[in-house]
Amino acid sequence: MNGDRPLRSVLYVPGIKERALEKIRELDVDALIIDLEDSIAPEMKPQARESACRAVSAGGYGFRQVAIRVNSRGTRWFEDDLAAVAGAGPDIVVLSKVESPRDIGEAYRFLRTAGARPDLQLWAMIETPLGLLDLREIVREGGKLADDRLTGLVLGTNDIAKDTRVLAGDDRAAMVPWLLNTVLVARAHGLSAFDGVYNAFTDMDGFARECAQGRQLGFDGKTLIHPSQIAMANHLFAPADDDVAEAHAIVEAFTLPENADKGVITLGGRMVERLHADSAARLIAIDAAIKTRGSFTGDTATESSPAKPERAELT
Repeated sequence: MNGDRPLRSVLYVPGIKERALEKIRELDVDALIIDLEDSIAPEMKPQARESACRAVSAGGYGFRQVAIRVNSRGTRWFEDDLAAVAGAGPDIVVLSKVESPRDIGEAYRFLRTAGARPDLQLWAMIETPLGLLDLREIVREGGKLADDRLTGLVLGTNDIAKDTRVLAGDDRAAMVPWLLNTVLVARAHGLSAFDGVYNAFTDMDGFARECAQGRQLGFDGKTLIHPSQIAMANHLFAPADDDVAEAHAIVEAFTLPENADKGVITLGGRMVERLHADSAARLIAIDAAIKTRGSFTGDTATESSPAKPERAELT
């Protein structure tokens, strides 16, 4: 489980780009997905695997959650990817094109046999029509097969659009039912959910609109393809100051002696239930983690302003 750890921004980085694997240690991003799949040409996959695992083994990523995305089950690279990744020790393994609980179960068994760290998490990429159709079963049964190490769902909206032939449009209206269902399944099973990428990385207005939509739909964060998108995602998926202030007021109200035995109170002219206090406590914890996240590893990184996003090229 990712708990109260902020995961607003999740940046993809091709595993073949060694210079990029160094630069990302300096970016103000919550999580990294070092990619061995779509961004890597077939003939370069062994080299990318070696570079990615060497970089992860070297460490130095500070507060950032580090994931490696492996090639999907059934490809000739799947087992070699898992064997190498198990030794590298990332925080998370991202499984590509998950379409059945077996995709998760087999990956977990292989990783465990290969000596992967006991706290390793799995994220499932949902990027095909079958993955969308069977998502509830995939998560429910796949999570059991993986001993509850499945902690996140990542939407591959580009592949979904291609395979379904849906014309998503600027507002992604045709995809909204699938986006919402992914969040619903994630919440039902206590998982994090991450929205798909926005391809036009120079269009910051469009990116901001899609982040706002993703936040409204309930996603924890946004997957990214370029460092210029980090600051905006961090800003738009972070708790708003007004929401944090309200959360503090709710938590404090329920700690008053006169409210100790109450399930419902009146606060600021509206009814507030104790379940709202639980949500408020989580929001406060997320906000605190964002502001003091250097304490995870001793880093002293500060938040980037959304008006001045990171511009480093990952080449």
